[in-house]
Amino acid sequence: MIVKVHKRNGKTLVAVCDTDLIGKKFEEGELQLDLTSDFYAGEELDEKAAGDLIRNAYMINLVGENAVKLGMDEGIIEKDHIIKIAGIPHAQAVIEQED
Repeated sequence: MIVKVHKRNGKTLVAVCDTDLIGKKFEEGELQLDLTSDFYAGEELDEKAAGDLIRNAYMINLVGENAVKLGMDEGIIEKDHIIKIAGIPHAQAVIEQED
């Protein structure tokens, strides 16, 4: 999977996308997943490394079967928070970190 870490104002957003979806665009009605931008252009990581990053992020953005499954396996994403756009699963979450 491709992982891109964005840091802003001391907070980390992690975008995770299935490798085979990078560079594509999906539309369904008024919904769109645009995976062509730099937002998703990161590095390929295995599930363990990606899991470590999303567990410690403030916000996550997951696109694709494997990325969304990882979020579920990590206990961050629940099934009813997943949407599909043109059959592609997508989920986002803000994660409350304990101080």
